[in-house]
Amino acid sequence: MSEENKTEYTNSSQTKSLLDDMDTSNKNLQHIGVELLTVHTEGTVHAKRMSGTFRTIKWLVAAMWLSLFIGPYLRWDDRQAILFDLANRQFHFFGITVLPQDIWILAMILLFFALLLAATTAIAGRLWCGYACFHTVWVDVFTWIEEKIEGLPNKRVKLDQAPLSISKLQKKIPKWILWGIIGFMTGFSFVAYFDPVFGLWERLFTLDWTVTETTIILGLAAATFFFAGFMREQVCIGFCPYARIQGAMIDTETVVPTYDIDRGEPRGRMKRPKPGEEAPELGDCIDCNLCVAVCPTGVDIRKGQQFGCITCGLCIDACDSVMEKIKKPKGLIRYASLAEFAGKAFVPFYKRPRVLVYTSIMTFAAAAMIWGLATMSPIDVKVLHERAPLFVQMSDRTIQNKYYVKVVDKSNEPIAAKITVTGPDSLIYIVDKVIHVAPGNVGTATLLVKIPKKDLTSSNTPIQIKVQDLNNPNIKETYDSMFIGPKMR
Repeated sequence: MSEENKTEYTNSSQTKSLLDDMDTSNKNLQHIGVELLTVHTEGTVHAKRMSGTFRTIKWLVAAMWLSLFIGPYLRWDDRQAILFDLANRQFHFFGITVLPQDIWILAMILLFFALLLAATTAIAGRLWCGYACFHTVWVDVFTWIEEKIEGLPNKRVKLDQAPLSISKLQKKIPKWILWGIIGFMTGFSFVAYFDPVFGLWERLFTLDWTVTETTIILGLAAATFFFAGFMREQVCIGFCPYARIQGAMIDTETVVPTYDIDRGEPRGRMKRPKPGEEAPELGDCIDCNLCVAVCPTGVDIRKGQQFGCITCGLCIDACDSVMEKIKKPKGLIRYASLAEFAGKAFVPFYKRPRVLVYTSIMTFAAAAMIWGLATMSPIDVKVLHERAPLFVQMSDRTIQNKYYVKVVDKSNEPIAAKITVTGPDSLIYIVDKVIHVAPGNVGTATLLVKIPKKDLTSSNTPIQIKVQDLNNPNIKETYDSMFIGPKMR
Protein backbone atom coordinates (compact mmCIF):
# COMPACT_ATOMS: atom_id res chain seq x y z
CA MET A 1 0.00 0.00 0.00
CA SER A 2 1.48 3.38 -1.02
CA GLU A 3 2.26 6.10 1.50
CA GLU A 4 -0.16 8.52 -0.25
CA ASN A 5 -3.10 6.17 0.21
CA LYS A 6 -2.55 5.70 3.93
CA THR A 7 -5.21 8.19 5.02
CA GLU A 8 -4.67 8.13 8.73
CA TYR A 9 -6.62 10.01 11.35
CA THR A 10 -4.07 11.13 13.87
CA ASN A 11 -2.31 14.06 15.45
CA SER A 12 -0.17 12.62 18.19
CA SER A 13 3.32 11.45 19.07
CA GLN A 14 2.14 7.87 18.57
CA THR A 15 1.80 8.34 14.82
CA LYS A 16 4.97 6.47 13.83
CA SER A 17 4.29 3.36 15.92
CA LEU A 18 0.66 3.22 14.83
CA LEU A 19 1.66 3.53 11.18
CA ASP A 20 4.18 0.73 11.58
CA ASP A 21 1.48 -1.46 13.08
CA MET A 22 -0.86 -0.51 10.26
CA ASP A 23 1.73 -1.53 7.65
CA THR A 24 2.01 -4.99 9.21
CA SER A 25 -1.73 -5.53 9.46
CA ASN A 26 -2.51 -4.16 6.01
CA LYS A 27 -0.39 -6.82 4.42
CA ASN A 28 -2.93 -9.33 5.69
CA LEU A 29 -5.87 -7.35 4.30
CA GLN A 30 -4.74 -6.45 0.81
CA HIS A 31 -6.77 -9.29 -0.67
CA ILE A 32 -10.02 -7.64 0.50
CA GLY A 33 -9.02 -4.00 -0.11
CA VAL A 34 -9.64 -2.71 3.44
CA GLU A 35 -7.52 0.11 4.84
CA LEU A 36 -6.59 0.32 8.50
CA LEU A 37 -6.54 3.80 9.96
CA THR A 38 -5.13 5.23 13.12
CA VAL A 39 -7.24 7.10 15.66
CA HIS A 40 -7.40 10.84 16.30
CA THR A 41 -6.11 11.59 19.77
CA GLU A 42 -5.58 15.37 20.05
CA GLY A 43 -5.59 18.61 18.03
CA THR A 44 -7.89 19.55 15.15
CA VAL A 45 -9.97 16.71 13.75
CA HIS A 46 -9.06 16.04 10.13
CA ALA A 47 -11.84 13.69 9.11
CA LYS A 48 -11.59 11.40 6.12
CA ARG A 49 -14.16 12.17 3.43
CA MET A 50 -15.86 9.30 1.64
CA SER A 51 -19.00 8.81 -0.37
CA GLY A 52 -22.12 7.04 0.86
CA THR A 53 -25.84 7.34 1.41
CA PHE A 54 -25.66 9.67 4.40
CA ARG A 55 -22.93 11.79 2.84
CA THR A 56 -25.26 12.34 -0.13
CA ILE A 57 -28.11 13.30 2.20
CA LYS A 58 -25.84 15.77 3.98
CA TRP A 59 -24.96 17.52 0.73
CA LEU A 60 -28.60 17.67 -0.37
CA VAL A 61 -29.61 19.29 2.92
CA ALA A 62 -26.56 21.56 2.78
CA ALA A 63 -27.77 22.82 -0.60
CA MET A 64 -30.71 24.41 1.26
CA TRP A 65 -28.36 26.62 3.26
CA LEU A 66 -26.03 27.31 0.36
CA SER A 67 -29.01 28.44 -1.74
CA LEU A 68 -29.52 31.29 0.74
CA PHE A 69 -26.56 33.01 -0.90
CA ILE A 70 -28.73 33.66 -3.99
CA GLY A 71 -31.95 34.41 -2.07
CA PRO A 72 -31.47 38.22 -1.98
CA TYR A 73 -31.08 38.35 -5.78
CA LEU A 74 -34.52 36.89 -6.53
CA ARG A 75 -36.99 39.46 -7.82
CA TRP A 76 -40.76 39.75 -7.50
CA ASP A 77 -42.90 42.58 -8.91
CA ASP A 78 -39.90 44.85 -9.47
CA ARG A 79 -38.63 44.44 -5.92
CA GLN A 80 -36.52 42.02 -3.91
CA ALA A 81 -38.54 38.84 -3.45
CA ILE A 82 -37.35 38.16 0.12
CA LEU A 83 -36.80 41.31 2.14
CA PHE A 84 -37.20 42.03 5.85
CA ASP A 85 -37.62 45.79 5.63
CA LEU A 86 -37.22 46.80 9.27
CA ALA A 87 -37.13 50.53 8.51
CA ASN A 88 -40.61 50.42 6.96
CA ARG A 89 -41.78 47.53 9.18
CA GLN A 90 -42.56 45.27 6.25
CA PHE A 91 -41.63 41.63 5.63
CA HIS A 92 -41.83 40.66 1.96
CA PHE A 93 -41.80 37.02 0.91
CA PHE A 94 -42.50 36.84 -2.82
CA GLY A 95 -46.20 37.82 -3.14
CA ILE A 96 -46.84 37.96 0.61
CA THR A 97 -46.26 41.10 2.66
CA VAL A 98 -46.44 40.73 6.43
CA LEU A 99 -46.77 43.89 8.52
CA PRO A 100 -46.47 44.27 12.31
CA GLN A 101 -50.24 43.73 12.57
CA ASP A 102 -49.70 40.16 11.34
CA ILE A 103 -46.52 39.46 13.29
CA TRP A 104 -48.28 36.60 15.06
CA ILE A 105 -47.94 34.61 11.82
CA LEU A 106 -44.15 34.86 12.13
CA ALA A 107 -44.51 33.75 15.74
CA MET A 108 -46.40 30.64 14.56
CA ILE A 109 -43.64 29.91 12.05
CA LEU A 110 -41.01 30.12 14.79
CA LEU A 111 -43.11 27.93 17.09
CA PHE A 112 -43.53 25.33 14.35
CA PHE A 113 -39.81 25.04 13.64
CA ALA A 114 -38.89 25.06 17.33
CA LEU A 115 -41.19 22.09 17.95
CA LEU A 116 -39.99 20.45 14.74
CA LEU A 117 -36.47 20.55 16.20
CA ALA A 118 -37.71 18.99 19.43
CA ALA A 119 -39.70 16.30 17.60
CA THR A 120 -36.83 15.28 15.31
CA THR A 121 -34.52 15.11 18.34
CA ALA A 122 -36.94 12.81 20.17
CA ILE A 123 -37.23 10.59 17.10
CA ALA A 124 -33.64 10.46 15.84
CA GLY A 125 -31.33 12.49 18.06
CA ARG A 126 -29.23 15.38 16.80
CA LEU A 127 -30.41 15.25 13.19
CA TRP A 128 -30.29 19.05 13.07
CA CYS A 129 -26.64 19.02 14.11
CA GLY A 130 -25.64 16.29 11.70
CA TYR A 131 -27.41 17.49 8.59
CA ALA A 132 -28.98 20.94 8.75
CA CYS A 133 -26.98 23.08 11.21
CA PHE A 134 -25.37 25.97 9.33
CA HIS A 135 -22.15 25.44 11.31
CA THR A 136 -22.00 21.80 10.19
CA VAL A 137 -22.60 22.84 6.58
CA TRP A 138 -19.95 25.56 6.63
CA VAL A 139 -17.41 23.22 8.27
CA ASP A 140 -18.12 20.68 5.53
CA VAL A 141 -17.48 23.29 2.85
CA PHE A 142 -14.35 24.62 4.57
CA THR A 143 -12.83 21.15 5.02
CA TRP A 144 -13.66 20.27 1.42
CA ILE A 145 -11.68 23.34 0.31
CA GLU A 146 -8.91 22.40 2.73
CA GLU A 147 -8.66 18.91 1.26
CA LYS A 148 -8.49 20.24 -2.30
CA ILE A 149 -5.61 22.58 -1.40
CA GLU A 150 -3.68 20.73 1.32
CA GLY A 151 -4.47 17.11 0.50
CA LEU A 152 -5.75 14.12 2.46
CA PRO A 153 -5.94 14.06 6.29
CA ASN A 154 -2.43 12.69 6.84
CA LYS A 155 -0.91 15.45 4.74
CA ARG A 156 -2.92 18.10 6.56
CA VAL A 157 -1.77 16.79 9.93
CA LYS A 158 1.87 16.91 8.83
CA LEU A 159 1.39 20.41 7.42
CA ASP A 160 -0.14 21.61 10.70
CA GLN A 161 2.77 20.17 12.66
CA ALA A 162 5.43 21.54 10.29
CA PRO A 163 7.24 24.77 11.25
CA LEU A 164 6.27 27.99 9.54
CA SER A 165 7.81 28.20 6.08
CA ILE A 166 7.22 29.63 2.61
CA SER A 167 5.92 26.30 1.31
CA LYS A 168 3.48 26.06 4.23
CA LEU A 169 2.17 29.57 3.63
CA GLN A 170 1.79 28.81 -0.09
CA LYS A 171 -0.92 26.32 0.89
CA LYS A 172 -2.37 28.04 3.93
CA ILE A 173 -2.85 31.51 2.44
CA PRO A 174 -4.97 30.44 -0.59
CA LYS A 175 -7.13 28.37 1.75
CA TRP A 176 -7.57 31.28 4.12
CA ILE A 177 -8.46 33.60 1.24
CA LEU A 178 -11.21 31.24 0.07
CA TRP A 179 -12.45 30.88 3.65
CA GLY A 180 -12.47 34.65 3.98
CA ILE A 181 -14.49 35.08 0.77
CA ILE A 182 -17.09 32.59 2.00
CA GLY A 183 -17.18 34.32 5.40
CA PHE A 184 -17.62 37.73 3.78
CA MET A 185 -20.42 36.47 1.52
CA THR A 186 -22.10 34.91 4.54
CA GLY A 187 -22.21 38.24 6.36
CA PHE A 188 -23.10 40.16 3.21
CA SER A 189 -25.94 37.79 2.26
CA PHE A 190 -27.37 37.99 5.77
CA VAL A 191 -27.51 41.78 5.71
CA ALA A 192 -28.89 41.71 2.14
CA TYR A 193 -32.08 40.11 3.48
CA PHE A 194 -32.64 43.30 5.49
CA ASP A 195 -31.19 45.86 3.07
CA PRO A 196 -31.80 45.71 -0.73
CA VAL A 197 -28.91 43.74 -2.16
CA PHE A 198 -28.11 45.83 -5.25
CA GLY A 199 -28.00 49.04 -3.23
CA LEU A 200 -25.74 47.27 -0.74
CA TRP A 201 -23.30 46.31 -3.50
CA GLU A 202 -23.37 49.83 -4.94
CA ARG A 203 -22.62 51.40 -1.57
CA LEU A 204 -19.80 48.92 -1.00
CA PHE A 205 -17.83 50.29 -3.95
CA THR A 206 -18.45 53.87 -2.85
CA LEU A 207 -17.51 53.04 0.77
CA ASP A 208 -20.90 54.28 1.91
CA TRP A 209 -21.95 51.50 4.28
CA THR A 210 -23.37 52.49 7.63
CA VAL A 211 -21.58 51.57 10.84
CA THR A 212 -24.28 48.96 11.58
CA GLU A 213 -23.97 47.31 8.16
CA THR A 214 -20.18 47.25 8.32
CA THR A 215 -20.11 45.87 11.86
CA ILE A 216 -22.59 43.06 11.14
CA ILE A 217 -21.01 41.99 7.83
CA LEU A 218 -17.43 42.00 9.07
CA GLY A 219 -18.43 40.48 12.41
CA LEU A 220 -20.26 37.57 10.77
CA ALA A 221 -17.40 37.13 8.29
CA ALA A 222 -14.86 36.88 11.10
CA ALA A 223 -17.07 34.54 13.12
CA THR A 224 -17.61 32.25 10.13
CA PHE A 225 -13.90 32.22 9.30
CA PHE A 226 -12.87 31.45 12.90
CA PHE A 227 -15.55 29.00 14.03
CA ALA A 228 -15.96 27.01 10.80
CA GLY A 229 -12.29 27.11 9.88
CA PHE A 230 -10.50 26.64 13.20
CA MET A 231 -12.88 25.70 16.00
CA ARG A 232 -14.91 23.17 14.00
CA GLU A 233 -15.94 20.25 16.24
CA GLN A 234 -15.19 22.29 19.38
CA VAL A 235 -18.26 24.42 18.63
CA CYS A 236 -20.44 21.29 18.56
CA ILE A 237 -18.91 19.90 21.74
CA GLY A 238 -18.13 22.93 23.87
CA PHE A 239 -20.21 25.92 22.76
CA CYS A 240 -23.49 24.80 21.20
CA PRO A 241 -26.38 25.19 23.70
CA TYR A 242 -28.48 22.67 21.78
CA ALA A 243 -25.83 20.01 22.41
CA ARG A 244 -26.28 20.65 26.13
CA ILE A 245 -30.06 20.27 26.22
CA GLN A 246 -30.66 17.59 23.59
CA GLY A 247 -29.97 14.88 26.17
CA ALA A 248 -33.24 15.80 27.88
CA MET A 249 -35.15 15.35 24.61
CA ILE A 250 -34.14 11.76 23.85
CA ASP A 251 -35.06 8.45 25.48
CA THR A 252 -34.46 4.74 24.94
CA GLU A 253 -36.76 4.78 21.90
CA THR A 254 -34.73 7.45 20.10
CA VAL A 255 -33.06 6.12 16.96
CA VAL A 256 -29.38 7.12 16.75
CA PRO A 257 -26.21 5.71 15.14
CA THR A 258 -25.39 2.66 17.25
CA TYR A 259 -22.72 -0.03 17.18
CA ASP A 260 -24.04 -3.61 17.40
CA ILE A 261 -21.69 -4.83 20.09
CA ASP A 262 -23.06 -8.40 20.12
CA ARG A 263 -22.31 -8.80 16.45
CA GLY A 264 -19.06 -6.85 16.35
CA GLU A 265 -17.23 -8.17 19.41
CA PRO A 266 -14.69 -9.45 20.00
CA ARG A 267 -13.23 -7.22 17.35
CA GLY A 268 -9.95 -8.02 15.69
CA ARG A 269 -7.96 -7.55 12.54
CA MET A 270 -8.31 -10.27 9.97
CA LYS A 271 -5.26 -12.53 9.80
CA ARG A 272 -4.64 -15.76 7.98
CA PRO A 273 -3.91 -18.47 10.56
CA LYS A 274 -0.59 -20.24 10.36
CA PRO A 275 -0.59 -23.87 9.33
CA GLY A 276 -1.88 -26.01 12.17
CA GLU A 277 -3.38 -23.05 14.06
CA GLU A 278 -7.09 -22.58 14.57
CA ALA A 279 -8.50 -19.23 13.43
CA PRO A 280 -9.70 -17.13 16.39
CA GLU A 281 -13.42 -16.53 16.74
CA LEU A 282 -13.91 -12.84 16.08
CA GLY A 283 -16.87 -10.57 15.58
CA ASP A 284 -17.60 -8.72 12.35
CA CYS A 285 -15.67 -5.57 13.41
CA ILE A 286 -12.15 -5.83 11.98
CA ASP A 287 -10.97 -2.83 14.04
CA CYS A 288 -10.10 -0.78 10.96
CA ASN A 289 -11.09 2.47 12.74
CA LEU A 290 -12.65 3.83 9.55
CA CYS A 291 -15.79 4.76 11.51
CA VAL A 292 -13.61 7.01 13.69
CA ALA A 293 -11.68 8.37 10.74
CA VAL A 294 -14.77 9.79 9.04
CA CYS A 295 -16.36 11.24 12.20
CA PRO A 296 -16.26 15.07 12.07
CA THR A 297 -16.08 15.25 15.87
CA GLY A 298 -13.61 12.39 16.44
CA VAL A 299 -16.09 10.08 18.20
CA ASP A 300 -15.53 6.31 18.39
CA ILE A 301 -19.12 5.05 18.12
CA ARG A 302 -18.03 1.60 19.25
CA LYS A 303 -17.68 2.97 22.79
CA GLY A 304 -21.40 3.70 22.95
CA GLN A 305 -23.38 6.92 22.79
CA GLN A 306 -21.23 9.96 23.45
CA PHE A 307 -21.76 13.67 23.90
CA GLY A 308 -19.86 14.53 20.71
CA CYS A 309 -21.98 12.40 18.36
CA ILE A 310 -23.97 14.68 16.02
CA THR A 311 -25.97 11.83 14.44
CA CYS A 312 -24.65 12.50 10.94
CA GLY A 313 -24.46 8.80 9.93
CA LEU A 314 -21.06 9.07 8.26
CA CYS A 315 -19.77 6.23 10.45
CA ILE A 316 -22.57 4.08 9.01
CA ASP A 317 -21.40 4.83 5.47
CA ALA A 318 -17.84 3.93 6.45
CA CYS A 319 -18.74 0.67 8.19
CA ASP A 320 -21.11 -0.43 5.43
CA SER A 321 -18.36 0.07 2.84
CA VAL A 322 -16.04 -2.21 4.86
CA MET A 323 -18.73 -4.84 5.41
CA GLU A 324 -19.36 -4.89 1.69
CA LYS A 325 -15.67 -5.48 0.99
CA ILE A 326 -15.30 -8.31 3.49
CA LYS A 327 -18.58 -9.93 2.40
CA LYS A 328 -20.41 -9.33 5.68
CA PRO A 329 -23.97 -8.03 6.15
CA LYS A 330 -24.28 -4.28 6.41
CA GLY A 331 -25.63 -2.67 9.55
CA LEU A 332 -22.90 -3.37 12.08
CA ILE A 333 -23.29 0.35 12.77
CA ARG A 334 -26.79 1.53 12.04
CA TYR A 335 -29.57 3.83 13.18
CA ALA A 336 -31.19 1.97 16.07
CA SER A 337 -32.61 2.60 19.54
CA LEU A 338 -31.29 1.35 22.84
CA ALA A 339 -34.62 -0.40 23.37
CA GLU A 340 -34.03 -2.41 20.20
CA PHE A 341 -30.68 -3.70 21.49
CA ALA A 342 -32.36 -4.52 24.81
CA GLY A 343 -34.74 -6.84 22.96
CA LYS A 344 -37.82 -4.67 23.36
CA ALA A 345 -40.42 -4.28 20.63
CA PHE A 346 -40.02 -1.20 18.45
CA VAL A 347 -42.48 1.57 19.32
CA PRO A 348 -43.49 3.72 16.31
CA PHE A 349 -42.89 7.42 16.81
CA TYR A 350 -46.62 8.18 16.48
CA LYS A 351 -47.27 6.13 19.64
CA ARG A 352 -44.71 7.91 21.81
CA PRO A 353 -46.26 10.51 24.18
CA ARG A 354 -43.60 13.20 23.88
CA VAL A 355 -43.61 13.00 20.08
CA LEU A 356 -47.40 13.23 20.09
CA VAL A 357 -47.23 16.36 22.25
CA TYR A 358 -44.64 17.95 19.95
CA THR A 359 -46.54 17.10 16.78
CA SER A 360 -49.85 18.31 18.24
CA ILE A 361 -48.39 21.74 18.97
CA MET A 362 -46.73 21.74 15.53
CA THR A 363 -50.07 20.94 13.91
CA PHE A 364 -51.72 23.81 15.77
CA ALA A 365 -48.96 26.22 14.76
CA ALA A 366 -49.07 25.07 11.11
CA ALA A 367 -52.86 25.32 10.98
CA ALA A 368 -52.81 28.81 12.51
CA MET A 369 -50.08 29.89 10.11
CA ILE A 370 -51.93 28.58 7.04
CA TRP A 371 -55.23 30.08 8.21
CA GLY A 372 -53.57 33.43 8.82
CA LEU A 373 -51.96 33.52 5.38
CA ALA A 374 -55.15 32.34 3.66
CA THR A 375 -57.39 34.89 5.37
CA MET A 376 -54.95 37.79 5.40
CA SER A 377 -56.76 40.85 4.06
CA PRO A 378 -54.91 43.27 1.73
CA ILE A 379 -55.99 46.07 4.09
CA ASP A 380 -56.22 46.44 7.84
CA VAL A 381 -58.69 48.87 9.41
CA LYS A 382 -58.53 50.31 12.91
CA VAL A 383 -61.02 52.84 14.29
CA LEU A 384 -60.19 54.99 17.31
CA HIS A 385 -63.05 56.73 19.14
CA GLU A 386 -62.44 60.25 20.41
CA ARG A 387 -62.09 59.95 24.17
CA ALA A 388 -62.65 63.55 25.31
CA PRO A 389 -65.45 64.15 24.92
CA LEU A 390 -67.08 60.80 24.14
CA PHE A 391 -70.01 62.57 22.48
CA VAL A 392 -71.29 66.08 21.77
CA GLN A 393 -74.93 67.20 21.78
CA MET A 394 -75.48 69.45 18.79
CA SER A 395 -77.88 72.39 18.50
CA ASP A 396 -80.13 70.36 16.16
CA ARG A 397 -80.64 67.81 18.96
CA THR A 398 -78.40 65.21 17.39
CA ILE A 399 -75.61 63.37 19.19
CA GLN A 400 -72.24 63.44 17.47
CA ASN A 401 -69.29 61.04 17.87
CA LYS A 402 -65.85 61.60 16.43
CA TYR A 403 -63.64 58.77 15.10
CA TYR A 404 -60.22 58.42 13.54
CA VAL A 405 -60.11 55.74 10.85
CA LYS A 406 -56.68 54.25 10.14
CA VAL A 407 -56.18 52.13 7.03
CA VAL A 408 -53.07 50.01 6.47
CA ASP A 409 -52.24 48.96 2.90
CA LYS A 410 -50.78 45.43 3.14
CA SER A 411 -50.84 44.87 -0.62
CA ASN A 412 -48.26 45.79 -3.23
CA GLU A 413 -50.52 48.38 -4.91
CA PRO A 414 -51.71 51.83 -3.72
CA ILE A 415 -55.30 52.02 -2.56
CA ALA A 416 -57.96 54.75 -2.44
CA ALA A 417 -60.06 53.88 0.60
CA LYS A 418 -63.66 55.13 0.69
CA ILE A 419 -65.39 55.14 4.09
CA THR A 420 -69.09 54.44 4.63
CA VAL A 421 -71.05 53.92 7.86
CA THR A 422 -74.17 51.86 8.51
CA GLY A 423 -76.37 51.71 11.62
CA PRO A 424 -79.75 53.23 12.57
CA ASP A 425 -81.73 54.57 9.61
CA SER A 426 -81.40 58.18 10.78
CA LEU A 427 -77.59 57.96 11.02
CA ILE A 428 -75.61 60.68 9.22
CA TYR A 429 -71.85 60.57 8.71
CA ILE A 430 -69.29 63.03 7.44
CA VAL A 431 -65.78 61.96 6.37
CA ASP A 432 -63.16 64.51 5.46
CA LYS A 433 -61.52 62.62 2.59
CA VAL A 434 -60.87 59.46 0.61
CA ILE A 435 -57.78 57.90 2.12
CA HIS A 436 -54.95 57.39 -0.39
CA VAL A 437 -52.44 54.90 1.01
CA ALA A 438 -49.18 53.72 -0.52
CA PRO A 439 -48.17 50.04 -0.17
CA GLY A 440 -47.03 49.26 3.36
CA ASN A 441 -48.13 52.62 4.74
CA VAL A 442 -50.93 53.91 6.93
CA GLY A 443 -53.57 56.50 6.02
CA THR A 444 -55.85 58.33 8.48
CA ALA A 445 -59.17 60.12 8.06
CA THR A 446 -61.47 61.91 10.51
CA LEU A 447 -65.04 60.58 10.67
CA LEU A 448 -68.03 62.34 12.28
CA VAL A 449 -71.20 60.33 12.96
CA LYS A 450 -74.52 61.89 14.03
CA ILE A 451 -77.73 60.24 15.26
CA PRO A 452 -80.85 62.13 16.46
CA LYS A 453 -81.16 61.84 20.23
CA LYS A 454 -84.74 60.65 19.97
CA ASP A 455 -83.62 57.62 17.94
CA LEU A 456 -81.16 56.43 20.55
CA THR A 457 -82.55 53.62 22.72
CA SER A 458 -79.30 52.85 24.52
CA SER A 459 -76.13 54.63 25.54
CA ASN A 460 -74.19 52.25 23.23
CA THR A 461 -75.46 51.75 19.70
CA PRO A 462 -73.65 49.32 17.32
CA ILE A 463 -72.48 50.76 14.00
CA GLN A 464 -70.40 49.35 11.14
CA ILE A 465 -67.65 51.35 9.51
CA LYS A 466 -66.87 49.99 6.05
CA VAL A 467 -63.74 50.69 4.02
CA GLN A 468 -63.54 49.84 0.31
CA ASP A 469 -60.78 50.38 -2.24
CA LEU A 470 -62.06 52.45 -5.13
CA ASN A 471 -59.32 51.03 -7.38
CA ASN A 472 -60.32 47.45 -6.59
CA PRO A 473 -63.83 47.10 -5.10
CA ASN A 474 -63.12 43.50 -4.12
CA ILE A 475 -60.77 44.82 -1.42
CA LYS A 476 -62.95 45.82 1.51
CA GLU A 477 -63.07 45.54 5.27
CA THR A 478 -65.75 46.15 7.92
CA TYR A 479 -65.00 47.39 11.43
CA ASP A 480 -67.63 46.95 14.16
CA SER A 481 -67.73 49.93 16.50
CA MET A 482 -70.00 51.64 19.01
CA PHE A 483 -71.82 54.96 18.90
CA ILE A 484 -71.85 56.43 22.40
CA GLY A 485 -74.66 58.63 23.60
CA PRO A 486 -76.06 59.94 26.92
CA LYS A 487 -77.39 57.46 29.45
CA MET A 488 -81.05 56.63 28.92
CA ARG A 489 -83.38 57.24 31.91
